Amino acid sequence: QVQLVESGGGLVQPGGSLRLSCAASGRYAMGWFRQAPGKEREFVATLSWSGGTAYYADSVKGRFTISRDNAKNTVYLQMNSVKPEDTAVYYCAAGPTASTYSVGYTNWGQGTQVTVSS
Repeated sequence: QVQLVESGGGLVQPGGSLRLSCAASGRYAMGWFRQAPGKEREFVATLSWSGGTAYYADSVKGRFTISRDNAKNTVYLQMNSVKPEDTAVYYCAAGPTASTYSVGYTNWGQGTQVTVSS
């Protein structure tokens, strides 16, 4: 099974930017999900292995960008214009297709905390 490791989380001010990274080997579509305390895990963004198909949650569309560098076996989530409601643990996931549903993924990273606060 593919192993995933997220990094890049931390504290950022509202309106600021942050870039998350996820290291994963293999030919997989990749997705980002997040979970805030007391809330269910929610979809953020996904990208096919080729990079030709991408989907974003309405809450992040226009602010976040998912990308990947297959030569480095890494997927990124560029987070711009962040808001306090973006605060959550962010998880990287790997699966066969660029799905907006968590059940579409077979492997998950350990998560990285993102806190948006002034």
